[in-house]
Amino acid sequence: MPLYDNTQLGLQRAISGAAMRQEVLANNLANAETPGFQRSDVDFHSTLAQAMKTGDPNAIESTSFSVQRDNQVMRADGNGVDIDTESADVAKNGLEYDALISIARARIGILKAAMGAS
Repeated sequence: MPLYDNTQLGLQRAISGAAMRQEVLANNLANAETPGFQRSDVDFHSTLAQAMKTGDPNAIESTSFSVQRDNQVMRADGNGVDIDTESADVAKNGLEYDALISIARARIGILKAAMGAS
Protein backbone atom coordinates (compact mmCIF):
# COMPACT_ATOMS: atom_id res chain seq x y z
CA MET A 1 0.00 0.00 0.00
CA PRO A 2 1.50 3.35 -1.02
CA LEU A 3 2.17 5.97 1.63
CA TYR A 4 0.41 8.66 -0.41
CA ASP A 5 -3.00 8.13 -1.94
CA ASN A 6 -4.35 9.75 -5.10
CA THR A 7 -5.76 12.65 -3.13
CA GLN A 8 -2.34 13.52 -1.71
CA LEU A 9 -0.73 13.15 -5.14
CA GLY A 10 -3.44 15.39 -6.59
CA LEU A 11 -2.81 17.97 -3.88
CA GLN A 12 0.91 17.96 -4.63
CA ARG A 13 0.29 18.46 -8.36
CA ALA A 14 -2.31 21.16 -7.68
CA ILE A 15 0.21 23.01 -5.49
CA SER A 16 2.74 22.82 -8.32
CA GLY A 17 0.13 24.05 -10.81
CA ALA A 18 -0.91 26.95 -8.59
CA ALA A 19 2.74 27.93 -8.09
CA MET A 20 3.35 27.84 -11.83
CA ARG A 21 0.22 29.90 -12.46
CA GLN A 22 1.30 32.48 -9.87
CA GLU A 23 4.62 32.96 -11.69
CA VAL A 24 2.85 33.40 -15.03
CA LEU A 25 0.32 35.86 -13.60
CA ALA A 26 3.09 37.85 -11.89
CA ASN A 27 4.91 38.01 -15.23
CA ASN A 28 1.75 39.36 -16.84
CA LEU A 29 1.54 42.11 -14.23
CA ALA A 30 5.23 42.91 -14.60
CA ASN A 31 4.66 43.43 -18.34
CA ALA A 32 1.39 45.33 -18.09
CA GLU A 33 3.00 48.40 -19.65
CA THR A 34 5.06 46.57 -22.29
CA PRO A 35 3.74 47.37 -25.78
CA GLY A 36 2.71 44.24 -27.67
CA PHE A 37 2.92 41.94 -24.64
CA GLN A 38 0.36 39.14 -24.69
CA ARG A 39 -0.81 37.71 -21.39
CA SER A 40 -0.45 34.04 -20.54
CA ASP A 41 -2.16 31.71 -18.11
CA VAL A 42 -1.97 28.15 -16.82
CA ASP A 43 -5.14 26.06 -16.65
CA PHE A 44 -3.97 23.38 -14.25
CA HIS A 45 -7.47 22.62 -12.99
CA SER A 46 -8.80 20.86 -16.09
CA THR A 47 -5.54 19.03 -16.79
CA LEU A 48 -5.36 17.73 -13.24
CA ALA A 49 -9.08 16.85 -13.22
CA GLN A 50 -8.56 14.64 -16.28
CA ALA A 51 -5.66 12.84 -14.59
CA MET A 52 -7.64 12.40 -11.38
CA LYS A 53 -10.53 10.81 -13.32
CA THR A 54 -8.21 8.02 -14.48
CA GLY A 55 -7.54 6.97 -10.88
CA ASP A 56 -4.01 6.03 -11.96
CA PRO A 57 -1.38 7.32 -9.49
CA ASN A 58 1.25 7.41 -12.26
CA ALA A 59 -0.99 9.57 -14.45
CA ILE A 60 -1.61 11.95 -11.57
CA GLU A 61 2.02 12.16 -10.55
CA SER A 62 3.24 12.72 -14.11
CA THR A 63 0.67 15.40 -14.94
CA SER A 64 2.37 18.41 -16.46
CA PHE A 65 0.96 21.85 -17.02
CA SER A 66 1.57 24.19 -19.92
CA VAL A 67 1.41 27.93 -20.37
CA GLN A 68 -1.22 29.15 -22.81
CA ARG A 69 -0.92 32.51 -24.51
CA ASP A 70 -4.00 34.72 -24.79
CA ASN A 71 -3.99 36.69 -28.06
CA GLN A 72 -6.68 39.13 -26.95
CA VAL A 73 -5.53 42.76 -27.25
CA MET A 74 -6.71 45.13 -24.50
CA ARG A 75 -5.05 48.39 -25.60
CA ALA A 76 -4.04 50.27 -28.72
CA ASP A 77 -0.34 49.47 -28.14
CA GLY A 78 -1.13 45.75 -28.54
CA ASN A 79 -0.80 44.87 -24.85
CA GLY A 80 -3.18 42.15 -23.67
CA VAL A 81 -3.02 42.69 -19.91
CA ASP A 82 -5.87 44.20 -17.89
CA ILE A 83 -4.25 45.15 -14.57
CA ASP A 84 -7.47 44.89 -12.54
CA THR A 85 -8.38 41.44 -13.87
CA GLU A 86 -4.82 40.22 -13.52
CA SER A 87 -4.55 41.50 -9.93
CA ALA A 88 -7.79 39.73 -9.03
CA ASP A 89 -6.50 36.50 -10.60
CA VAL A 90 -3.24 36.78 -8.63
CA ALA A 91 -5.16 37.25 -5.37
CA LYS A 92 -7.56 34.39 -6.09
CA ASN A 93 -4.75 32.03 -7.11
CA GLY A 94 -2.75 32.99 -4.01
CA LEU A 95 -5.68 32.11 -1.77
CA GLU A 96 -6.12 28.80 -3.58
CA TYR A 97 -2.41 28.03 -3.18
CA ASP A 98 -2.58 28.77 0.55
CA ALA A 99 -5.65 26.56 0.94
CA LEU A 100 -3.96 23.69 -0.93
CA ILE A 101 -0.89 23.97 1.31
CA SER A 102 -3.07 23.94 4.44
CA ILE A 103 -4.94 20.84 3.31
CA ALA A 104 -1.74 19.01 2.37
CA ARG A 105 -0.16 19.88 5.74
CA ALA A 106 -3.24 18.65 7.60
CA ARG A 107 -3.21 15.35 5.70
CA ILE A 108 0.50 14.87 6.42
CA GLY A 109 -0.18 15.68 10.09
CA ILE A 110 -2.81 12.95 10.17
CA LEU A 111 -0.33 10.46 8.69
CA LYS A 112 2.31 11.45 11.24
CA ALA A 113 -0.17 11.06 14.09
CA ALA A 114 -1.21 7.65 12.78
CA MET A 115 2.44 6.58 12.73
CA GLY A 116 3.01 7.89 16.25
CA ALA A 117 5.38 10.65 15.10
CA SER A 118 5.08 14.14 16.51
